[in-house]
Amino acid sequence: MPAQFLLNLFIAFLWTTLKDEDELKMTTFFSGFIVGIFIIFLMHRFFGTQFYLRRLLSIIKLIFIFISELAQSSILISKQILNPRWDLKPGIFTYRTELKGDWEITTLAMLLTLTPGSVVMEVNPEGDMFYIHAMDIEQSKADVLRSITKFEKAIMEVTR
Repeated sequence: MPAQFLLNLFIAFLWTTLKDEDELKMTTFFSGFIVGIFIIFLMHRFFGTQFYLRRLLSIIKLIFIFISELAQSSILISKQILNPRWDLKPGIFTYRTELKGDWEITTLAMLLTLTPGSVVMEVNPEGDMFYIHAMDIEQSKADVLRSITKFEKAIMEVTR
């Protein structure tokens, strides 16, 4: 991945120097960078790795999924709090994850904890089981499980 990016910078620099302009222009460098992206995209299979911008797009997708889930859960929690009758039944449930590695598991735990209405209380020593506290186990559990599957898929796109 870093080799592709460095090669892209080299192509942009080469493009800028071969353009034979009197002064260095950022627009020329940027157009060379775009040309480099196109060249590397066509040749990325020879590097033996995936195209380096695919990971960047996956990270952006993960951020948008988190923002969407944050907004949806915030609205749900606001409705529960503003409801005159408190019919909340908090509870703890377990979830077995497919993620491997410390970075993936930590990212999923942090994203779930930052989403209102759920808190990751503990991760077992093997790292494949989460103990999650939900604010309203009857209503929130399905929403939390839906969020977890979205997060897991997006995290796997970023890391694998």
